[in-house]
Amino acid sequence: MTSEIRLSQGGHSTHGLKPNCLSFSEVLAQSFAVIAPTTIPASNLGLIVALAGNGTWLSFLLGLIGLMLVSFNINQFASRSASPGSLYTYIVKGLGPTAGVICGWSLVLAYLFTGMSVLCGFANFSSAIFAHLGLYPSSITLLAIGAAIAWYAAYRDIQLSAMAMLWLEGLSILLILILGIIIWANNGFAVDLRQLTLQGVTPGSIAMGLVLVMFGFSGFESATSLGDEAKNPLRTIPKAVLGSALMAGLFFIFTSYIEILGFHSAGIDITKAEEPLTLLSQQAGVGFLGDLVALGALCSFFACVLGSINPAARIFFTMARHGLFHASIGRAHSANRTPHVAVSICSFLMFLVPAIMMLFNIKLFESMGYLGAICSYGFLTVYILISIAAPVYLKKIKQLQPHHLVVSLFAIGFMMIPVIGSVGIPGSTWFPVPEAPYSIFPYLFLLYLSATCGWFVWQRMRSPHILRTMERGMAIIQETHHLR
Repeated sequence: MTSEIRLSQGGHSTHGLKPNCLSFSEVLAQSFAVIAPTTIPASNLGLIVALAGNGTWLSFLLGLIGLMLVSFNINQFASRSASPGSLYTYIVKGLGPTAGVICGWSLVLAYLFTGMSVLCGFANFSSAIFAHLGLYPSSITLLAIGAAIAWYAAYRDIQLSAMAMLWLEGLSILLILILGIIIWANNGFAVDLRQLTLQGVTPGSIAMGLVLVMFGFSGFESATSLGDEAKNPLRTIPKAVLGSALMAGLFFIFTSYIEILGFHSAGIDITKAEEPLTLLSQQAGVGFLGDLVALGALCSFFACVLGSINPAARIFFTMARHGLFHASIGRAHSANRTPHVAVSICSFLMFLVPAIMMLFNIKLFESMGYLGAICSYGFLTVYILISIAAPVYLKKIKQLQPHHLVVSLFAIGFMMIPVIGSVGIPGSTWFPVPEAPYSIFPYLFLLYLSATCGWFVWQRMRSPHILRTMERGMAIIQETHHLR
C-alpha cells in the first residue's frame, strides 16, 4: 500500500479524514444543504420567473427529469467506489485525466460560486433583520461573518457541519410547506390557468429559466464528496444523490406554483420581490410565519455556504493529492480529520469575490443572480461529462447494458437545453440571445476552463509524473473499495 493512503482499524481508507462517522441522514443533509431548497421560494424565485415566466414550474419539472437521469449515471460510480474527490474521481476513471481535470476545475468553480451566491443571500437577509433592530452593519462585514462561521464549522468537524445543515434545512422546509398550504387555501385552492397553459411562455424562456433552475438543484451530487466519512458509502451515497434531487424537485414545483399563483392574485410583480414569502404571508394574515420563514431562509443560506465549502475543499484536497496543487492542500488536520488547508482557501475565496463586487456597487440581490448563473455552467459541464463517462466506464468493466446508453443520451439531451438557452441562437425567436450580462457568462466560463486546463497541460509537460500520480490515486480508491 502506498504512503498516500492510511487505513483505519476497520480497513477503511480515510486519506487522513474522519472515517465511518456520517449516517444516511447526515449524508443526505450534505446534498440538501448545497441545494438549499429554502432559498429558492424564500428569495431567488423572482430571478427565475424573470426568465421563465409562467413556465417556471415546467423549467423545474424538466430540471428534475434531467437530473434524475444524471443521478442514475452518477450512481453507476457511487455504487462501486467512494472517495473525497466526488465526480472528479469518477470522470478520471471513466474518461481519463484530462476530462477529470476539466471536471475538477468545473466543480471547484461550481461549488465556490454557489457558496458566493448564497453568502450574498445570507448578507442580504441578515441586513434586513438587523435593520428591524435599528442596526446597519456594512454588507462586507456581514459577508465576513457568514464566511467565518461557516469556515469554523467546516474546519472543526464534518459531523458538526452535517448536523447543523440537517436541522437548519429541515426546519426551514417544514415552515415553507405549511405557509404554502396556507397561501393556497387563502386563494381558495385555485387553479392558475396562466401557469398551466404556459401563457406568454416560449421554448427559449423555459431553456433560459433552466440555467437558474440548475443553480437551484446544484449540489445534489455533493454527497459523493463524503466517500471516506460516510457509513456504508456504497449504499448511503447513491440513495442520498437520488433522494435529494427527487425531494428538492417536488418541493420546487409545488412552492413555485403556489407563489406565482399568490402574486397573480395580488396583482404584484414577483420579479421585484426579494422576500416573496414574507409578502404573501402578510397578505394571508400570518405575517409571523413569514418572519419565521425569513429566519429559516437565513439559516438555509448559511447551511448552503457551509455545504458548499465541504465538497469544494474535498475536491481541492483530492486534486492536491494527485499532484495538481501544492502538497499542503492535500493534508488533513491531525486532530479534526478535516482538509483544513483546503477549507481555509475555499472559505476565503467565497468571501473575497462578493466583497469585491460590493466595492463595485453591485447589489447583493444582483450578485446572487450573476454568481448563481455562472456556477450553473460548472455543474452543467460536470453533469454532461458524467453522463458520457458512465457508459464508457461500464464498458471498461464489461457491465454495459443498452438501457445505460439510453439513460446517458437522454441525460445529455436534457442538459443541453439550458446550454442552448444560455447561449441563444442569433435571430431566433424561440431561443433568443440573452440580455447582458447573462449573455457573456458562458464565454467567461469557457475562458476560465481554457486557462485552468492550459495550466494543467503546462504542468503535465513540465512534470510527466502527474499522470502516473493520478492513475495511482484511482488505483488506490479501487483497492480501498475492495478492502471494504
